Amino acid sequence: MPKRRKKKKADHHMDESWLLPYSDLMTLLLALFIVLFASSSVDEAKLQQMSQVFNEIIDGGSGLLENTAPNPQPVPVKPDEDEEEDNSSYLEDQKSLGEIQRRVDEYIAINELENQFATKLTDEGLMVTIRDSILFATGSANITPDNMHIADDISELLRFDPPRHIIVTGHTDDVPMNSTEFKSNWELSVMRAVNFLKIIVKDDQIDPLLFSAKGYGEFQPIAMNDTPEGRAQNRRVEVLIQPLVMSDGTAVE
Repeated sequence: MPKRRKKKKADHHMDESWLLPYSDLMTLLLALFIVLFASSSVDEAKLQQMSQVFNEIIDGGSGLLENTAPNPQPVPVKPDEDEEEDNSSYLEDQKSLGEIQRRVDEYIAINELENQFATKLTDEGLMVTIRDSILFATGSANITPDNMHIADDISELLRFDPPRHIIVTGHTDDVPMNSTEFKSNWELSVMRAVNFLKIIVKDDQIDPLLFSAKGYGEFQPIAMNDTPEGRAQNRRVEVLIQPLVMSDGTAVE
């Protein structure tokens, strides 16, 4: 009896046909990611070049990316006209304060008063500092007759068109004051500021409402009080010429 021939088991071969669409899918995803990246750039020439290459690779230039355009370039925001005007007004006012400082510095130089006067532009305005020795005798709030002409000259320099607010402030050293006229340095500093202010506003053409006076006594020193030189610096009258326009464009009322 012939032997029955054993049937060979059919070889199981894995079907790999699915790899082709998977490969195409991955290619499309890669192309999509590149398109998204390129679209976020404002380099239009580079994007168009990529579009042409991938059109040829994927479907021979059927136009997959032909209608793709990069994000438009951001349009520069034009500064608000009101903000430009406010900033221009502020800069113009600062220029005017600088011119006032130049005139005061010129007066100081001509009269050789560098040791008694100083000027400085600050955020609050133009500060003119006057040492007390050029105006007052020790312990007195009255301007000395010999120096009255200096006070008159300063008052002339403080007349502006348009007018500005001016604050006159008196300061002393920390040596205790207890005289028949003043019981404290505070009183002395206030009266020195008031008497100097009277010289400024004695002209009828000046509006007194634009001027004010105050005193801090020894409580705002600019130098140490442990030396004669330091105490001399602390005894002073400060004249603050305020701006007409603040940095934010707000007019000073």
